[in-house]
Amino acid sequence: MEAAIAYLHFVSILSVTAFLVTELYLCGRDLQPPQVKTIAQVDFLYMLAAVAVLITGLLRLFAVGKGASFYLHNPVFYIKIALFVAVGLISILPTRQFMQWNRALKAGANRILRDDDIVTARRYIVLELALLALIPLMAVLMARGIGVQP
Repeated sequence: MEAAIAYLHFVSILSVTAFLVTELYLCGRDLQPPQVKTIAQVDFLYMLAAVAVLITGLLRLFAVGKGASFYLHNPVFYIKIALFVAVGLISILPTRQFMQWNRALKAGANRILRDDDIVTARRYIVLELALLALIPLMAVLMARGIGVQP
């Protein structure tokens, strides 16, 4: 059971990364209205993958593995959680932009994609990816006992 949950946790993390990279790819300067629906769908899948990371992470924290005492007494764990929360909060901004574009298209608007909005959404996605890249570093540090008080 422990191995299965750990595996699902890792697959969820990889999925979050894949969906963010896909968003970054789709949200280029050449973004066209037909791609807006796709990027909104990818963003929804990204959210589902992030929820899966959270659920499997909570299962690893409280139900299987090393147990809560291993994690909750390590300050590196809190840095890892803070990074995850920061990525989630930052993701709200591009998600709102994608939803706004999608609504405008459904309402029949012709010119909905402004270059500065696309650049801003891309910057947030890049920031998400940069912070996301630090989370495995925190996991490695925790696994090596960094942060544990002797």
